[in-house]
Amino acid sequence: MPLQNRVTPFGEIVALAGRGLMMGNRGILHDDARRIVRTSHMRRWIACRLEFKGRHRVVMRPHSYTELFFLDEATAFAAGHRPCAECRRTDYQRFRDLWASCHGEPASADLMDAQLHRERRDGHAKRVYRADAASLPDGAYIVFDDRAWLVWGKNLLAWSALGYSERRARPAHGGVEVLTPRSAVAVMAAGYRAAIHPSAERLNL
Repeated sequence: MPLQNRVTPFGEIVALAGRGLMMGNRGILHDDARRIVRTSHMRRWIACRLEFKGRHRVVMRPHSYTELFFLDEATAFAAGHRPCAECRRTDYQRFRDLWASCHGEPASADLMDAQLHRERRDGHAKRVYRADAASLPDGAYIVFDDRAWLVWGKNLLAWSALGYSERRARPAHGGVEVLTPRSAVAVMAAGYRAAIHPSAERLNL
């Protein structure tokens, strides 16, 4: 039985097979029986590499942070995470610098975390907003037919735990519900290219 530590683009923590391309951290979310008892324990939601300096962890060890897993970086962004400043220093710096250029002021981890915290939740629910489909960069996620779809070129790709599973044409215009927080969308529109699961390229041919 898979552990409840996979994160969907809706930000939900679910029990699904596979671990994806990235790990994340929101603090200690599980109890001693490795059951999820909260969805967040801090504002600093980060997305990390699966391997870093040979470190090894026991997944969901008691009294240690809960290892969360994402299909890819675009999924992590949709859920409200940002690059880790330690294990992904170069990605973090690029994300921070583009964030600063979008907002017209220097960015710090604390500032970005506070803004993302406001953008990713509406109380305990995932915050979504409407935007024109044509304005969204590759890597953003939208909601269609109650499912999460990745914007990728001229297509929308349906998220699944093991990879992108379905393709449909991207709307040329019109309003859509967006899952990815506004600030992360702005950073991607400014030039940050989120890492995408290889299944996207195979499906996008």
